This record gives sequence, structure tokens and C-alpha cells, in this order.
Amino acid sequence: MIDLAHLEQYRENNRIEAKKALGGLPKSLWETYSAFANTMGGLLLLGVEELPDKSLHALHLPNPQRLAEEFWAILNDPNRVSVNILTRGSLSIEETGGGRILVIRVPRAQRTDRPVYIEGDPLWGSYRRSGEGDYRCTPEEVRAMQRDAAVKTQDMALLTDLSLDALDPDSLGRYRARIQACRPGHPDETDSAFLCRIGAAGQASGEALCPTAAGLLMFGREPAIRQVFPSYSLDYREQAGPSGPCTHRLASGSGDWSGNLYDFYCIVSRRLCQGFAQSPIRSALEEALANCLDNADYYSRQGIEILRCPDRIAFTNPGGFRVGLSEAISGGISDPRNSALTRMLNLIDVGTGTGRGLPNIYNVWNAQGWPPPVIREQFDPERITLTLSMTSRPLAVPPGSAIQTPARDALQKAAIIEHLTDRSEASSSELAALLGVGRPRVRSLLRQLAADQIVVPKGESCKRRYRLKR
Repeated sequence: MIDLAHLEQYRENNRIEAKKALGGLPKSLWETYSAFANTMGGLLLLGVEELPDKSLHALHLPNPQRLAEEFWAILNDPNRVSVNILTRGSLSIEETGGGRILVIRVPRAQRTDRPVYIEGDPLWGSYRRSGEGDYRCTPEEVRAMQRDAAVKTQDMALLTDLSLDALDPDSLGRYRARIQACRPGHPDETDSAFLCRIGAAGQASGEALCPTAAGLLMFGREPAIRQVFPSYSLDYREQAGPSGPCTHRLASGSGDWSGNLYDFYCIVSRRLCQGFAQSPIRSALEEALANCLDNADYYSRQGIEILRCPDRIAFTNPGGFRVGLSEAISGGISDPRNSALTRMLNLIDVGTGTGRGLPNIYNVWNAQGWPPPVIREQFDPERITLTLSMTSRPLAVPPGSAIQTPARDALQKAAIIEHLTDRSEASSSELAALLGVGRPRVRSLLRQLAADQIVVPKGESCKRRYRLKR
């Protein structure tokens, strides 16, 4: 909770929005409710105005209780708001500066509730929050959230306009040979029966067999894949440095290979893992590649991008997290965007499918004494980038220390965000004392939050302070 006794110290940012609300609930309130719910959550302050110097000033709501009741009435009207994700404890009437204001705490909505929209129309009533305020989601963003909300993952859909001729028999043959090697005694059956059993094909009532979306992505011929996924793109590059020349590239659209996910995985994993034999590093890299493919939204614009430099590897896929970032890093929760694809990779001993993939990668990198992996989630369009640095620079905290565990890393970032919500701004030394860690560790976390456009620095280095981005 922010310090309301010093409200003037705060500024509107990506987690705080002030509304005067003296004439009742403003229409823009519901846009902000939708935006907070579809992004990171935030605080709505009713009875607060923003002065010309951007500071916040409390007014006096004449009847905050009536305003709260009006808010609840609209919030629970499905014609006005798609879903109520609040509890009674989310609202409170507070005394500050001689006046009374209404504080509304909006959490990030669960993926099954997104998009949270207003006025009965998800395409026109869905919003998200950025440093500049609320913006209306594009139709693409809305459709992406709707796909993620489905109980069945998007790759289970039967593609009744296609036949099994859309699949590449050579890719399927290589996959079947590998599954036989991984699982001796695998049933000897026709390709059609095999594809149906692993979820790569199916039959609509009275129709011939057709591929599922997962089967097409995994084994399909690229022209057929693009019929269903027009923005489908795979790009693996090796460079001498971040801005150096490309020394090797494998990309879809070249026409000299199948262009499907199985062949992409096989070729790229071999190149990524050169020199690591059967070490834990190899397993972690295979897991990172599998996660990138499993969790991509292939309907979204922009595709898979993997960049390998001598000192780092970056995996980027379209689509956001289906669970919170801290839960994804802590592990134990498995909610892949493409569960059928995940199962197909699991059958050849690729990926864990248990929600332990990211924690395993963090643990391997920690054991090597390398900087912890960095995850960046961006919006419009939604994309996730996992960057794995492979440098010998010493860490601020020795390998094996509890402070480097995946759960602690995510929770410390969350603690910084909450503290800056409550205190408006803080120095790195204040944040270090809050977390009980050294200043180098805090600076590392702040750099990551700044790269994600969540936190911004203020002032010279010797007197630098940090606040949430406006």
C-alpha cells in the first residue's frame, strides 16, 4: 500500500492511476481497470488529481461509500465489464490530506479470464497499460489472449481443410526412428495410426483423417504450414558478436529443407550443443529450445528467433507467459501454450513437461558461475526473450548461494516493484537494505527491470534513484 500521508511524492506510472471522480465514476476508470487486469495490475486512486508538476493531490470525495457501491454494481454487470476479478478487500476508503479517497487494487487477471474487457465487446473494449497510460488492444492482441484462455490448447485443433499429404514423410520417418531409439518396443503401426495416437492427426465426424495444428507444425511441409499460420517464421543465426556478421543461418522460407518444427529442432539443437557432449549444459540448452517452440503463439505476427553469439544465446518466441513470471521461474506449474507439441517432444525425451524447465536452466547456469538467465516479456506484440550468458565474469553472489535460486530472483524483482509502488522512488542502497542483499545484486535486478521498461533511473550516478516508469 502506498504511503497516503505523503501522496505528493508519487506520480502516475504503469501501476498507479489517479482520477478526480468528483462527479461520479469516470468512463476512463473502466479502461484502466481493463488495462491493469490485462497487464501487471495496479492501483486506482479515486478522489486524487494530478497537478501541473505531475505530483498527486488528494481531494475530498463527498460520498466515497456511494461511489464504491456504484463501482461494485457496474463491475458485476456482465454487459458493462466482462469479469469481476476483485474481492471486497480490493477496495478501501482512506483518509489522507484532510480528505477521503477510494483506493482500488486491481491484480493481474488469470489467463483464463483474459482479455478483461468493457461494454460487451472484447475487440473494442480490451485495454493494456504502458508507460504512457492505457491503450486499446489491437485485434491481434485480443485474439492471442482468447486463444490462451481456452481449456484446449490451440495446437489441438483439427485442420479439416488439409489432408495428411500436407505432412512431410521424411520428417515423420526421422521422428519415428528417434522415438523407437528412445522407447524400444514402441508399437509397430501405420503412419496414420501413429499420428492419431500422438495427437498429430484426427478425424472429424464422417470425414477423412486430417492433421492437427500440432501435427502440421511438427511434421508439415512449409507451404501447408503457411496456409494455416501466415506469419510462421523460424530463424536461427550464429554471429561473431551482437552486431557482427552472420556466420551461419537456418531460416524458414529458403526452400532447401522442410521448414517444420521437428527438423528445425534437430538441426538447431545440434549446433547449439556442439562442444557440450552430454553435460548438464547440453540438457539446459535443449530445454530452452523446447520451451521456445512449445510456448510460441504461431498465429501471432513475428516468429521464432534464436541468436547465438560466442558469449550468449537468446531465444525469442511470439506470445506471453500463460502463468505469472515468478511462477514460471519458480517452477512446478506446467501450462504450455501448445500441449500437444510438448507431448510430441516429450516422447523423444526433449523437455520435461512438468513446469521444471526454467528452474533447471537457472540451476545449471548458477552451477557454472555464469550470470543468471534474463527473461524479458514485452507487449504489442507479445514476445518473450530468454537470454543465456556464457561469460566467466564473477557474480556478485557466489554460485550455489540461495540468493541465486530462480524463485528468489523473481520474488526480489516483485518486491522492488511493490516497494516503488508504495514509496514512489528509492535508491539502490535502500532497496539493498529492503532485500538484505548487496548493492551489486540490486543494480543487476534494476538493470533487468529497466530493460523491461518497468523501472527508470533518476539523477546522477552518485545520487541516482529509481521509480516506476510513467
